[in-house]
Amino acid sequence: MTRRPSAPLDPGTARRRFTAVTFLFWLPVGLYAPSLVLLLTERGLGLATVAGMFAVHSLTVAALELPTGGLSDVVGRRPVLAAAGLLNLTALALLALGTGTAALALAMFLMGTGRALSSGPAEAWYVDTVQAHSGPAAELRTGLARGGTASAAALAVGTLTGGSLPWLLGLGPDWGARLTDASAGLVLPLSLPALLGSAVGLAFVAYVLTRLPEPPRAPAALSDVLRGVPATVLGGLRLGSGDALVRRLLLTAGAVGAALGTVELLTPGRAAALTGASESGAVLFAALACAGFVCTAVGSHAAPFVARRAGSGERAVPACLGVAATGLLTLCVTVLWTGPAALTAAAIGYGLIYLGLGAAGPNENDLLHRRVDSAGRATALSVQSLALQLVGALTGLIAGRLPAGPLPWLLGGTVLLAGALLWLRHGRPARPGAGPGASDPAVERRHEAVEVVAVDRVPRSLDRTDLEAAGPQRIGPLRRDQTAGVGELDE
Repeated sequence: MTRRPSAPLDPGTARRRFTAVTFLFWLPVGLYAPSLVLLLTERGLGLATVAGMFAVHSLTVAALELPTGGLSDVVGRRPVLAAAGLLNLTALALLALGTGTAALALAMFLMGTGRALSSGPAEAWYVDTVQAHSGPAAELRTGLARGGTASAAALAVGTLTGGSLPWLLGLGPDWGARLTDASAGLVLPLSLPALLGSAVGLAFVAYVLTRLPEPPRAPAALSDVLRGVPATVLGGLRLGSGDALVRRLLLTAGAVGAALGTVELLTPGRAAALTGASESGAVLFAALACAGFVCTAVGSHAAPFVARRAGSGERAVPACLGVAATGLLTLCVTVLWTGPAALTAAAIGYGLIYLGLGAAGPNENDLLHRRVDSAGRATALSVQSLALQLVGALTGLIAGRLPAGPLPWLLGGTVLLAGALLWLRHGRPARPGAGPGASDPAVERRHEAVEVVAVDRVPRSLDRTDLEAAGPQRIGPLRRDQTAGVGELDE
């Protein structure tokens, strides 16, 4: 007897399950993030070696992100997500218990592979499921927004828990020291967040396998996907060659990666130096990371307001990046002195970094989505992520080898400021396909007349300044189905 395929989940159920699986995926990241650098240094690694470990992770994600993009189309969303979960929980267990450089490097490699595999399948599963139930015109924005909220909530809860756990174990009878003695130094108090994250990863795999049924879809041939990978990579690398605005957006993503790589590498050690111990430093870093997520959320929420006040999304981007660069340079300056004033200035600078980046991100992505069509949108986002990862890894390697003090912070701040200055030498984005005649005043007046008519005919709900930034060729079926994913932490 042939088994009939089950009906696809209704949108409400799919939305709840997508939210749950997103929360379970990001919770382990929040758990281990506050203690990761401190754990590696407790294992005897120098700051330069720690930067190399981060580079292993970032370069693995960068190398596999585009090739693994089509894998879920071949074997399904659920198997790829389950494989990502298994790799992540194995990496966290190895990270918590590993004592040698090779074992820890392997853990970072497995973690990077898991991150590359998990980039997209959950969201693709949600879109597939809702469209299988309600058709191609199904409403998606609510579920995607709730997924972003779930990831931010998981990171906030995880960082507070993971940062506080080692410190709490040191209170009273000092269970952390007893655990270290009982395990002959294998399990440190700083290992507990990663072990807890590994347990959550097991729950993630179980949830994926039992609660995410695959909707029916046409399978793709593995040979076709493998043959298409080089073309996809080359197409992504050529993305910015024909459009100056897209090229600027990719360079900006690299500048943001440099800033985040610097902050993530240097902040944990500075927090430990301020408190005098690794465990209490992890608590301080957890509080800072949670505050960073809040500032990112506030900045993202304010992005449309900032664009209106600036006159357009393109003018808002350098202003927001300038705020973030000011925050990073403030952190650089506060290294030179100590005391309450320095701590207050450092906290303000840290908040400005994430507030500015949070406000810049939606405006950058809005410009990007208006310059690329649907066929190249996923590739554009992947290349943007690659730029962030690669430049972040390179900056971390350089910063880790610079002498302690303001110089490593200055590196990230300078690169981010350069990213902001890229936008100041350009006014309005060039019209694609504009030829030599475009410089003729009569031609320009005809362009402006066409543009005014087109803008006046669009619904009032759309922002006129954003339409002007998009150019008249994009006026028509404009979509605002953009979602942002944290920096890590999605925005």
